[in-house]
Amino acid sequence: MSETKIYRYLDSQNRYPLDPEGYLVNQSQWDESVACLMAEEEGLTLTAEHWEVIDVVRAFYQRYEMAPAMRPLVKATKNVLGDEKGRSIYLMQLFPGSPAKRIARLAGLPKPTNCL
Repeated sequence: MSETKIYRYLDSQNRYPLDPEGYLVNQSQWDESVACLMAEEEGLTLTAEHWEVIDVVRAFYQRYEMAPAMRPLVKATKNVLGDEKGRSIYLMQLFPGSPAKRIARLAGLPKPTNCL
C-alpha cells in the first residue's frame, strides 16, 4: 500500500485515520461500526437497504480489487438485488451526491476509479 497522508481522524480516540477525501487510510480497520460513524458524520442513518448496497460493493471489490464507478455499480446492484434496486435513481436516493464515491467511502474501500 502506498503512503497515504492522514488528514484527520474519524473518532476522538484517533483510531481511524482518514485521507483528505474522507476514505479510511487503513482498509483493514473497517467494520460496520466504522461505517455507522462515517454515515453519522455525513448525516445519514444506515438502513437495511443501505447495507444491501454496501454488501454488493464490498463483494465487487473482493472480486475485482477495485471499487465500482457508477455504471458498474448500477450493473452489479441490478445483478444482485434486482431491476428495481439496480437503478441509478434508487442509488442516488439512498446515497445522495455521488453514490459510487459515497458507498465506497462508507464500505471502507478506496475511491472508485473514474470518479471525480
